[in-house]
Amino acid sequence: MGKLWQGRTSGKVSKIADDFNSSIKFDKRLFKEDIAGSIAHAKMLAKCGIISDCDAAILTDGLAVILDDIMSGALTIDETAEDIHTFIEETLTNRVGDVGKKLHTARSRNDQVALDLRMHLKAETTEIKDKIAALVGAITCKAEEYKDAVCPGYTHLQRAQPITFGHHLLAYAFMLLRDMDRFSDCFDRINVSPIGSCALAGTTYNTDRQFEAKELGFNGVSQNSIDGVSDRDFVAEFIFCCSLLQAHLSRFAEEIILWSSWEFKFITLADEFTTGSSIMPQKKNSDMAELVRGKTGRVYGDLTGILTVLKGLPLAYNKDMQEDKELVFDAVDTVKMCLDVFAPMVKTMTAHKESMRAAASKGFINATDLADYLVKKGEPFRSAYKTCGEIVSYCIQNGKTLETLALDEYKKFSDKFNDDLYSAIDISNCVNKRVSEGGTAVASVEKQIVEIKLKLNIIH
Repeated sequence: MGKLWQGRTSGKVSKIADDFNSSIKFDKRLFKEDIAGSIAHAKMLAKCGIISDCDAAILTDGLAVILDDIMSGALTIDETAEDIHTFIEETLTNRVGDVGKKLHTARSRNDQVALDLRMHLKAETTEIKDKIAALVGAITCKAEEYKDAVCPGYTHLQRAQPITFGHHLLAYAFMLLRDMDRFSDCFDRINVSPIGSCALAGTTYNTDRQFEAKELGFNGVSQNSIDGVSDRDFVAEFIFCCSLLQAHLSRFAEEIILWSSWEFKFITLADEFTTGSSIMPQKKNSDMAELVRGKTGRVYGDLTGILTVLKGLPLAYNKDMQEDKELVFDAVDTVKMCLDVFAPMVKTMTAHKESMRAAASKGFINATDLADYLVKKGEPFRSAYKTCGEIVSYCIQNGKTLETLALDEYKKFSDKFNDDLYSAIDISNCVNKRVSEGGTAVASVEKQIVEIKLKLNIIH
């Protein structure tokens, strides 16, 4: 195939330079968007009288057949072509003759590639949101199942206060709902058509950019032709959304890894989402969760990559911007794989209520409730805090817990203690007394579940 740009030069470049310059090995995935964009462009050219209706029909019919042939496998994309845009235009011209050469009127590859990428990321954004919604649904169902399962809550990875396992799981559901919101916001900025910006300065033809944008489902058009071809903010923002999503998945994966260890034994993952050891027959490894954690660094790398590519580029288009595709495609593929494995991994995991409850009974995680007991008896909180700290120290020295410490021992620290203190520090009571909005009480968890289901319907 010849080069679309030959004329000023011979179009002959060395094999090394040609391979280095080529992008078709990765931008071939944009063939659907490129053909859809070209069909809309041909219709716009005919509408504006720039080409005839007959020519437009030849172009659109020819492009539709090319799409069908690629989809069916009858046409193989030639990876010796410079890019997907060249391949499709050359294939069209070979099939329909010189009419095919009219397709590129009032268009540049600069605005064409920006258009294709925006169309592609619109579809990917929608698909990723669907996958996040599936994961939120799995988490919410699991939280409902374990809404009253008492477990220790942690700060600094130290047992802190009693919570329910359902409450802990819902924290991730709310994180992921924010991710869906971010992708929705990002979608609005992706959903702007650059086509008609041409190389950078617009065109002398009397085109209708709004018509073309509407044909392709865009909300509007870029307001500055230079910005239209040089803007890759939407790529950086999209990868940032992917990166923050991965941060949330990675944090969840880390806890799943901890919870499924013998040291915690809070959960068991289904065999389908674990692997074994080649030498240690007793092992059941949480490799899927570990891979999600590891692949997060990969997506962060994609974000760093695109920001570095863009940081010193003069306006308008530069060949550096070709690097955007491999980075964003990698982020898309990685995020989708992680979501695909995460939802069923959560859906099929089993929580061990007894293990969690046993852990909650240790570590003095009801000490705050003991302090609150004294506060309600009239003790200032700071004084109550100090007293309870001394009681915990006494228990540790004497091998006791707050529940097993006798009342007469309590009274050595404060005469405000009475028999009702044991009800106040009962782990289940400690959980269900936390009725503040968003708290861990079962009733509060149930409200959160309702709220999540409502938000899923609204966002989705």
